[in-house]
Amino acid sequence: MTTTDHEHERALGDWTPQQLEDNGHALLAYLREHFETLRSQPVTTRKSAQDIRAQIHEPLPTDPQPFPDVLRQTWQDVTPNLTHWNHPRFHAYFSNSSSGPAILGEMATAALNVNVMLWDSAPAAAAVEMTVLEWLADMLAYPRGGDAVLVDGASLATLYALAAARERLTDLDIRNRGLAAAPPLRVYASDQTHSSIDKAAITLGIGLDNVVRIPATADGTLAPSALDAAIRRDTRAGHRPLAVVANIGSTSTGSIDPLEDIARVCDGHDLWLHADAAYGGFWRLAGQVRPHLPDLSVADSVVANPHKVLLCPMEASALLCRHTDALTNAFRLVPEYLSTRHEDGSVDFMNYSLQLGRQFRALKLWWIIKSFGMRGICDRLEAAADLADHLRKAAGNAPHWQVVNPSTPLPLVCLRYAPPHLTGEQVDEINQRIHRQINARGSSYVSHTVLECGYVIRVSIGNIHTRGDDIDALWHELTTAAATAQEGTQG
Repeated sequence: MTTTDHEHERALGDWTPQQLEDNGHALLAYLREHFETLRSQPVTTRKSAQDIRAQIHEPLPTDPQPFPDVLRQTWQDVTPNLTHWNHPRFHAYFSNSSSGPAILGEMATAALNVNVMLWDSAPAAAAVEMTVLEWLADMLAYPRGGDAVLVDGASLATLYALAAARERLTDLDIRNRGLAAAPPLRVYASDQTHSSIDKAAITLGIGLDNVVRIPATADGTLAPSALDAAIRRDTRAGHRPLAVVANIGSTSTGSIDPLEDIARVCDGHDLWLHADAAYGGFWRLAGQVRPHLPDLSVADSVVANPHKVLLCPMEASALLCRHTDALTNAFRLVPEYLSTRHEDGSVDFMNYSLQLGRQFRALKLWWIIKSFGMRGICDRLEAAADLADHLRKAAGNAPHWQVVNPSTPLPLVCLRYAPPHLTGEQVDEINQRIHRQINARGSSYVSHTVLECGYVIRVSIGNIHTRGDDIDALWHELTTAAATAQEGTQG
């Protein structure tokens, strides 16, 4: 090849290793400044959707752009127009964190770019995932030895668990014959259970009409007696009960179903019990929370999300099953081009879900757990739980404020401002105004739910960056907004 040919080949290649390092330093400098100034940044943007689209929209680039320019544009047009989930005053939905070890772990994962589908396709990556899954099981006090896999989120984990439950009905042979010859399959949950149950029923062909939503008790939990009665009714009607989904930290209020009692009902009817511990599971690492959580080992399967609790960025969700081959019986299908040798200690993770191409999700978790250690993780979660108690106490001592989910030990605080002289409609209106005013200011960010009492403000605490000052600032904003909102109602 000529010199010109070599130069052309180099021009078609990737950045040089030196360019990668230089541009990486430039990115880290932006990130350092981002974290140094995070508290002074608004949690979310005030721009309209049209303005944001117009700011970012551009024709398809034809010529290469210098990476410093790309970085500059990102921090000028993209970063200011995000809702910052990694902000210390983000308390909406389920507050979570991306910690330093995980940020670098994601970078390393992208650089290595391995596919953890077969043992042969990524041997050490599969070994790391196996080890991490064992560690996560230990954190949850869930037995090792069954099936386990990392997936992208709790919604798919629940889908896979219900698929395993369906496959367990060997007399129906649904894997080969489909659902056409099967009686209607029924899945049971309280009316506080996440909508992913409904999506799983749609996807699995069970159908929404066969998701039995049992009204929750006053504290938001599933009553075992009501569950047992519903199962007996369906059995008499010719339905085939399939599974029960119990909450260990419901989405709206953090309610915790009586898992051991529900397990006894499931055992009596030979039903699969799936514990949705996506939020609540790993909070057992906080000493003040642990005594209030049930024994997860009674469940046939459990989902718990490191990306909700363990200082880990999305996406990382752990699905654990007590039964060996529960998942692989549902999903194993090996065409010749994916047939490889097997040896003791190897595992092919493609057989545990629908996913074939699989990211090396375990690396960031491996780095988090090794970098902080169990002691460091527990201390950080205990600090977050203390902050939630601090907010509960402040609300409990303030006139007209109610903590409407006092039974949950989890750091999810549901607040309602309810002056007694106002109607329920007026109280709902005030709480909507408080919610909108907090988020419009941009200093803090919260979400809401609607319960039997009405419109409720949800405050989730769990970010590694959140401190007492941030909670005090939020409480000041809440009380100030409440005073303003009440004046508007009186006017």
